[in-house]
Amino acid sequence: MVACHDLPKHPPQDPMPLLLDWYDDARERGGYDDFNAMSLATATEEGRPSVRVVLCKAIEPERDALVFYTSYTSRKGEELEANPAAAAVFHWPHAKRQARVEGTVQRTTPEESDAYFQTRPLLSRIGATISPQSKAIESRESVIAEVMRVGRAAIAGSEVTRPDHWGGYRILLNRIELWSAQSGRLHDRVVWTKESPTGPWQGRRLGA
Repeated sequence: MVACHDLPKHPPQDPMPLLLDWYDDARERGGYDDFNAMSLATATEEGRPSVRVVLCKAIEPERDALVFYTSYTSRKGEELEANPAAAAVFHWPHAKRQARVEGTVQRTTPEESDAYFQTRPLLSRIGATISPQSKAIESRESVIAEVMRVGRAAIAGSEVTRPDHWGGYRILLNRIELWSAQSGRLHDRVVWTKESPTGPWQGRRLGA
């Protein structure tokens, strides 16, 4: 675990363990529930961007990837299907750190999405099943009424299974930038990039 705000004087060749250290530090010492919140940017095929906050559910050093879950028919889902590239940023104010990542995107397997879906609280599973994310609705009351109907059926023993329109995305990272705030606004920044999914990381320090 990194014990101070500074990045290493000699950055490691592989940034994933350091990114995971920062993520784990935010979980253990951050003092907030949304340590895994990240602002996710997507874009249409024409390049029109949009951004929202989602929750990172896994960082996978062995794959150089991170995972989040959402509705495939939401605005971000539709943009990712048409233009499978994304960028995201974590902000961890307790440690005065940011982590910026970029990469190409692919869906997780149905089996992975099923497994994660079953770990969600019942109300969250029902919400994912019922609510047409990003789509116009007749009224909020009608959605709540449907949630109540499905909830009563679940309490009576009906299974709430993952809908086909909901699941995970994996961002296969090709750029990682770690930023550490320093006095005098002489912030410390290191960026790593790679040319291909199986290629090596190349790191370099950036000016503040």
